[in-house]
Amino acid sequence: MSTNLGLLTTAAAKWDSMAGEFKKVETRYGDTVQKIVMGDNWSGVSAGAALTRFTATRYEYAAAQNQAKAIASLLRGAHEQLTDLKKKLESARDDATAAGMTVSEQGHVAFDYSKLTAAERSAYHHDPDGQATIRTAVDKWQKHIDDRVKVASEADTHIKDALEAAVVDSNRDALGKGADETLTGFNNYAEGDMAKAKKYEPADIRTRPNGLFDTGRSVTGPGTYGKEASFKAYADLFHATAQGSTAKGDWALSGIADVYGGARATGNVGFTQDGLVAKAEASVGVRALAEGRAENGRLGVYGRAEGFGGAEISGTAKAGKDEVTLGAKAFAGAKAGVAGGTEYAGIGLGGTAEAWVGLGAEAWWGWKKDKETGVWSLGADAGLSPGLGAKLGLEFTFDPKKFTDAAGDAADAVGDAAGDAKDWLG
Repeated sequence: MSTNLGLLTTAAAKWDSMAGEFKKVETRYGDTVQKIVMGDNWSGVSAGAALTRFTATRYEYAAAQNQAKAIASLLRGAHEQLTDLKKKLESARDDATAAGMTVSEQGHVAFDYSKLTAAERSAYHHDPDGQATIRTAVDKWQKHIDDRVKVASEADTHIKDALEAAVVDSNRDALGKGADETLTGFNNYAEGDMAKAKKYEPADIRTRPNGLFDTGRSVTGPGTYGKEASFKAYADLFHATAQGSTAKGDWALSGIADVYGGARATGNVGFTQDGLVAKAEASVGVRALAEGRAENGRLGVYGRAEGFGGAEISGTAKAGKDEVTLGAKAFAGAKAGVAGGTEYAGIGLGGTAEAWVGLGAEAWWGWKKDKETGVWSLGADAGLSPGLGAKLGLEFTFDPKKFTDAAGDAADAVGDAAGDAKDWLG
């Protein structure tokens, strides 16, 4: 909401200017360097090789112009799209406010009790139907705001993907099909229409020997300005997930079951805007998990069971604004564990316990924020097994949204009590 979207069109103008500068260089190159092999003064094998090289270089100057123009077009399309979505989000916020709601800078919707008299607040507080009506209205407007934010977030991701795809050489004129002699040069066919731009996906080499077994590998380099270098190799035998939810009276029930079998090796290292990260892990075997959760208003409880059979080794160290973690483990054998905990008003406490049969050791500590839910967690665990062993762990969680909602309700209750006292004294 606070981003200066006008900078997108400013950047687009500079990319168009860049294309013009590339055009000048291409023309000068053709009139000087490439011109040498166009006359009769130079012939033979060396002249033929030079002609190929010089033509390829001029092709790259032309491709650079098309790529720059496409980037400029994408930036203008991004400006138009995000400006429209921002106006729709502002309109949704204004509509919610007009309907008696407050909307925080983070997009959290709440009922605006400040517009009510003390008597009206007291009436709402003591009327179950009134409270239910308020909750329904808040949920409706929260979803309305969340839907607009989601659309804007998806558009932002699409813009990022389109820009990344535009600068990857399509190689449509390479390998003997044209003058392109560089597989990692400029993209002569960069897509400048946001509506036609497809989502960019990093190179991922895959083979499927049959319908069940899946293998693959991918590698990305560290780049120049704070990127991560990563690798991934896997051989998936099977993976299945099932989940569902239902309501039982005042309780909301949900559950998930997941099972996986195969081998994996992943790693990444680098320093990005999210912080420092260094992680590597490898595992082979079968994993299974089942979790159930029940929530009733501010109160929630959960239970989880997990099992693993195989071998695994890993080490991780992360330091950033949303995560600081440190851990290492090495194990071969079988594990079975349970976990459980409870939560109230966004503050949760849970524990884990595992029984080990095999050889290994493990320790982990840290705090991190879930990017999807916004929930913070702080925990630690440790385990040791020379043949028979165990692992114990403890975890605290904090949900800012639930805590804020609970605090708001508490403040309203205090306000209502004060209003009742005032009315009584009056």
